[in-house]
Amino acid sequence: MSTNTPHQEPFASLSPAVMRASTVVFDSFEDFVQRKNRQPDGFSYGVTGTPTARLLEQKIAELENGRHCVITPSGAAALMTAVMGFVRGGDHLLVSAACYGSLKTFADKWLARMGVEVELYQPDIGAEIESLIKANTRMICMEAPGTVTMEMQDIPAIAAVARKRGVLTMLDNTWASPLGFKSLKHGVDLSIQAATKFFGGHSDVLMGCISMNDHGHYDILRETQSILGQQVSPEDCFLVLRGLETLKLRVEAQSASTIQIAHHLAQHPLVERLMYPPLESDPGHAIWKRDYKTNGCLFSMVLKPAPERAFHGFFDSLQHFVIGASWGGVHSLAAYYPAPLQADRPFPATDQPVVRLSIGLEDTGMLIADLDQALDAYGRAMAQG
Repeated sequence: MSTNTPHQEPFASLSPAVMRASTVVFDSFEDFVQRKNRQPDGFSYGVTGTPTARLLEQKIAELENGRHCVITPSGAAALMTAVMGFVRGGDHLLVSAACYGSLKTFADKWLARMGVEVELYQPDIGAEIESLIKANTRMICMEAPGTVTMEMQDIPAIAAVARKRGVLTMLDNTWASPLGFKSLKHGVDLSIQAATKFFGGHSDVLMGCISMNDHGHYDILRETQSILGQQVSPEDCFLVLRGLETLKLRVEAQSASTIQIAHHLAQHPLVERLMYPPLESDPGHAIWKRDYKTNGCLFSMVLKPAPERAFHGFFDSLQHFVIGASWGGVHSLAAYYPAPLQADRPFPATDQPVVRLSIGLEDTGMLIADLDQALDAYGRAMAQG
């Protein structure tokens, strides 16, 4: 019988390896005792990630023009992890009134009860935010455009003021993606993405990420990720790595379709107001034109006042738009936000219901026709009084 070992052919693949692990093993007792010295980049336990997670973090950091990245199980988790890493009782936290709802709720119902002074600020602010900064202000949480009502902030101006005053800044930059706006190059300390949206791109994964340049911030956030157990499965990392391969093509196609649909809707007699900074009529257009390179795929609109059954007619008539609250995937979505939106908070956005649309990769003409017939249904219900 032959004792020759089988010949191992070299192997290479275009697909990244999916490496699973809950337990990381060590070659010696000394390696185990010193395991924490492997962080923030290395591997010491499954909760700090495997090589699959590190590969994704490296790819995202490159996209963001950053040096470091920490991934989390969702975009919301990325926002909370960023805050929890740095904000403590006695600190003052400034949060845009147009930020993602769960961040505002977390600030109101958790952080405020742990001794953090939480203050919401006007979401279209710029350098004048300096008047709100106090001696104990620790962080400014931004999102542009606003998650539902699309207000634009002057991010470079806010970041410059914050840096001068020694205040950290974080930006939820999911709408633009790094292809549309380079947060870190514009002075933001922590750039947040809901990788669920454009990065994944196919409505089949939840993930978030925090990118940065400062190694000290990275060290803190890697520890925060570990302490809070905010790790991501390697299978989900694989899905987002695959999504990144087509990110540029998808964003370009969706941006082109979205601006065409928005221009059409802006002329529709039943559309009272379109919330979309790439339109010249939008209050945030000048900032968008100065700083942004893509049109995004998400916008909102306020329709002419009508009974609630008119909204039932609109949404139930849609044939190609799916009703759902997320966005950024290849399928077009429609969501409804009842009035009065954010009435219990400072700076209420509008006293009328908001319809938010995410434009996917379907035929643009088909989507326009679908919206037109749904608006016809809305108009019929409105006429009935």
